[in-house]
This record gives sequence, C-alpha cells and structure tokens, in this order.
Amino acid sequence: MARPRPGRRERGVRRQVAARPCRARAGRPRRHRLRARPAACRPPRSRCRLPPGHAALPGRLKAARVGAETSWLAARCAVGRFDVVHHAGGVVPPLAPARRVLTVHDTQPLDLPENFSATKRCWLGAMLPWSARRAEVVVSSTAWVLESVVARCGTDPARTAQVPPCFAPPPLPPSVEAVAATKARYGIGGPFVVHPAITYAHKNHLVLLDAVGRVPGLHVVLTGGAAGNEAAVARRAGEPDLAGRVHRLGRVPRADLDALLSGAVALAFPSRYEGFGVPVLEAMALGCPVVAADATALPEVVGGAGLLVGPDDVLGWADALAGLAVDPASRQRLAATGRARAASFDPRRTAGALAEAYHRAAGDAPSTEGRTR
Repeated sequence: MARPRPGRRERGVRRQVAARPCRARAGRPRRHRLRARPAACRPPRSRCRLPPGHAALPGRLKAARVGAETSWLAARCAVGRFDVVHHAGGVVPPLAPARRVLTVHDTQPLDLPENFSATKRCWLGAMLPWSARRAEVVVSSTAWVLESVVARCGTDPARTAQVPPCFAPPPLPPSVEAVAATKARYGIGGPFVVHPAITYAHKNHLVLLDAVGRVPGLHVVLTGGAAGNEAAVARRAGEPDLAGRVHRLGRVPRADLDALLSGAVALAFPSRYEGFGVPVLEAMALGCPVVAADATALPEVVGGAGLLVGPDDVLGWADALAGLAVDPASRQRLAATGRARAASFDPRRTAGALAEAYHRAAGDAPSTEGRTR
C-alpha cells in the first residue's frame, strides 16, 4: 500500500522493488510475479509487471490506512495466494497471510520515542518488535539498523538481510550559471554549507549553528520543513555572531537543492540519529564534500568518503568546516571520493539483495506459480 504523496522512505522502497529483475536464479527455474498494492496511485515502472490494486483511502487519514492494512490488505493477500508478502513500512499487520519480508528503516520509535505522538509511540513501540520477531526476513539498508533490530526487538540475526538503497544520481549536475542564479535568488553571499533536514532536535541544527558562529564569513543554508526545534533554531540564528549568515529556506524544489549542494563548501550533516542518511549520497553524487556526524548509520554510509565529527563536538565541526572553506584541494579530493562512493550504490546490488531476501522468505521451495508482493 502506498500513499498518494509518498515520503523519502516510500520512494526508496519503490525504487528497490522497481530495480528487482524478474528472473530466476541460476539453476533454479522459477517464475515470480510482483504485484503492488498502492492506496491511490500507480507503482513505479520497472522491468516487472506491477498491476495495481486500489484501496481508495484519504492520503492523510492514518487510522484508515492502519485499518486497511489489517483488513483489506490481508483479504487481498489471502485471495491472491501469495508466497511472500513484503511489508515495507516497519510493521506486519496482525492478520498477515503468507510468509513475510519486513523492511525496518530504523528503530527510532524505540530509541527516540519523544519524537512521536502518544498514540503512534504506543502503537509502534508494541508493533515494531512484534513484527520484527514475526517476519521470516527483516531487511534494512544498513547493518547498523539490523544490529539495532536484533538488540531492541529480539530478532534472530539469521533472519536479517541488508538491502542497499536503490540510489539514482541526477543525470546532469547543475550548471555554473544555475548555481549562481540559485544563490542570487536566495540572497546567499560568500562561502556556505548546507544542512537539509527538518528541524527535529536529533537533526542537531543548534550544534551546527554554534560551529558556524565560530567561523567568520561562513554562511549556512538550512532547508527542510519545520518541526519541534524550529523556534530554538530561529532564536539561535538571530544572535549577533550569526547575523546575516543563516538562510532558513524551508522546503525548496529539488533542482534548487541540487544547485545549492553543487555550490556549497560542504554538506554539513550533524544528525545524532539516522537509519541511513540519503542526503549524504545526494551530496556526494553532486561532488559536494560531506562532513557528517560520527554516529548511528552515518559512518557506514559515508564509507571513508567524507569527514566524520562527533555529533556534539562544536569545536570539531568548526575546525572541519573552516578547513574546507579555505582548502580547495581537500574539497576536490572529497568530491572525487564522494562521487565514487555514491556510484557504488548500483541498482543491481539492490536487485540481487532483495531477490535473495524473497527467496529466503519463501524457503526457496520449487514453484512455478509463486507471486511476491
């Protein structure tokens, strides 16, 4: 089931499924049919046929979606006699037939419950561990998340599998003219770093602002929506040491964000908690040097192609950003290693890992009629 306006995670899962080739493993003549069950929209195009089934649900009515998962979806899966059902939202519905593959993006409901409403906190706090123990295979994009699932949910490590994200870099980087025009349109002068993140406390905007305050002449561009820490970020941005150097842009078009990353001294990503951290790869693909927090899954994603700083080390962040601002050779080196790192997230890796997870969940039993959702 997919929302009419999917978020970043849902788009990532769609790309994973679209990357999966419909072919048998060597020596095992098997035929798989994939069926997507979106709520009110078509699935992505892929090399597999994905005929949609529809559940007409309001995109923002969460209770209706949860109810549909436990009723409509279960009924459709039972009628379809699927061998494997892939639940991509971190929860297995109570009435889920067939064998189950479960995607867990992170264990944030257990690690940072304060980020969720009371209702969602109670629901996910109970359902995430239960689902992770019930699924035949639990998949995630990073080893860090899988280790967390094992530790927090009691999942058998033998029933976990890492499926890297299907990352698609932009076909062409923004031109020099596009970068200059974007900077002018947003009133950005001088060297700048970019932090693309909603203002949740764990995204760590305040540490970044404290660090930039220690680097004279350096600007910081903050994109992303508003959340619980928005007022605190606004107050800190208005203090004298940052006067005129903080550009709070909110949500910006994808083309503008690409242009900003292409023209930045660095992506500054001090988040204390990430199950993956797609902005890191997006920056690397555009040749933007990356400075990220040495925390949770980020070191695994950076993979030696960027700088790592403790998430709450203000002086460390100031030193790293100040150094890159005056050292074009270091920026060029990180740009080159970052592009190579982003290119390593090949859709073929995703396809192979996801296909293997489906085979494991199905028990790899001979079949000519099996279908995977």
